[in-house]
Order: sequence, then C-alpha cells, then structure tokens
Amino acid sequence: MTLIIILVVVGLIVLGLIFMYNSLVRLNTRTSEAWSDITVQLKRRYDLIPNLVNTVKGYATHEKEVFEKVTEARTQAMGAQGVAETAKAENQFQQTLKSLFAVAEAYPDLKANENFKELQAELVDTEDKIQASRRFYNGSVRDLNIKIQTFPTNLFANMLGFKKRDFFEVDEGEAANIQNPVDVKF
Repeated sequence: MTLIIILVVVGLIVLGLIFMYNSLVRLNTRTSEAWSDITVQLKRRYDLIPNLVNTVKGYATHEKEVFEKVTEARTQAMGAQGVAETAKAENQFQQTLKSLFAVAEAYPDLKANENFKELQAELVDTEDKIQASRRFYNGSVRDLNIKIQTFPTNLFANMLGFKKRDFFEVDEGEAANIQNPVDVKF
C-alpha cells in the first residue's frame, strides 16, 4: 500500500513537472513568434522607406542631410540585434522619419503626388501593425516572465534553461508623443 502511495505521489510530481515544462515551452514559443511578427513588420517598413525617400528626393533635392540621416538610421535599425538594441534603433529611426515628413510638408506638389500618398498610407498601415505586434509581443513576454517568476515554476525554469525576456518598449520621448501626437498633415 505504501508503495502505491509513493508511486502515485511520484507520478503526480512527474506530471506536474511535465505540465510546467510544456507551459514554459508554449509561452516561450509564443514569445518567439511574437518577436518574429515584429521583425516582419519592421522589414516591411524598411522596404518602404527607400521608395518614400526617393519620392521626396524628386521634390526636395537640396535636403540631402535629411535623406542621409534617414538612410543611416534605417541601416542601423536593420542591423540591430536583440530586443533592447532594436528598440533603441527603432526610436532613433522614428525621429529621423519625422524629419523626413517635416521636409515633405513644405512641398505642396509632393503632398498631392499619388505615389507619395500611397507610400504614406502603406507606412501608416505598417506602423499600426508594428504597434499591434509590439503589444502582442509584450503581452507574451509578460506571460512568460510571470510564469518564470512564480512558484513552483521558478524553481525549475532556470534549470530548464528558460530566461526572462525583455519588453519591446518605446523611449520616454516616444511615450510623450503617443499621448500628444505630432500633427503632420499631407
């Protein structure tokens, strides 16, 4: 009888460990998938930028410095590795894009250009998708980090190789812009 009780207890412990491991794998995979969604949307935006820059260049040829900064920021953002570095590069890239749009605002013919309007609409759509992907990723990171830090999973998560993930956050300047967005009219 004692042997049966011991086997049942051991079996329950093993089942509990299997459940914990599987839930950690599920959350870790969801977080990786969410990060992949962000990188897909960022790549889409990076692919749109050269077309946008070329369209603006046709109207504002003397704004060479702005175009160089946008191109440099795009290159840095594309080469960023990891969540923290990508977030930092993205924040810098956002600032250079704002300067490009400020240049575009000074050219009424450009604002009426169909190609520019289409590129702007695609960029706005992509920005919305990036924001949605960021929310999904941060939610996945939150769930994974909570699971890793709560008892009894915290006892085994580190031994099993699961680590906390970083959130993909906007900097404080971007957070202020979210509350008080810059009014750019095209």
